[in-house]
Amino acid sequence: MELEKIITERYSVRKFKPTALSKQDIDSILNAGHKAPTGCNYQPQRILVLNKPESLEKLKECTKCHFNAPTAMLVCHNEQESWVRPYDNALSSRVDAVIVATHMLLKAHEIGVGCCWVMHFNPTKIKETFNIPSHVEPVALLVMGYPAEDSKPLDMHYKKRPLSEVVFYDKF
Repeated sequence: MELEKIITERYSVRKFKPTALSKQDIDSILNAGHKAPTGCNYQPQRILVLNKPESLEKLKECTKCHFNAPTAMLVCHNEQESWVRPYDNALSSRVDAVIVATHMLLKAHEIGVGCCWVMHFNPTKIKETFNIPSHVEPVALLVMGYPAEDSKPLDMHYKKRPLSEVVFYDKF
């Protein structure tokens, strides 16, 4: 599949078949994230794969946006392993985690796995529930599975602001 087609056709899947993802598909998605660029290649991402029924039930206590997906991947960043920009001490690790999640999201679509990027979760609850260390921050929850036959994008998916409103050349 061509990248332009993947980018154009991908949408946030919110309705899944109950079928568990294959190990091969999980590994493929994780490998795509592993290839993502990170600041100075520090690779501060930490990914928690949730695909056991008891873990998915616990996840439902942390977010209403689980969509009964048979798998979820929580993409986090380890603040202690981040490249730090010397001018203002900004951490690259949070951005790195977002890049990793984007690679995973696009790979999922390429192999026929539906995915929805969720940021609507209680980070404190999720850290407590899954014993995430204090220096590891959850950034994105990717709920995923094989799309249901009647899965379709929300109407707002097709609404894009004109490029002229979001792109500026040489000055704002």
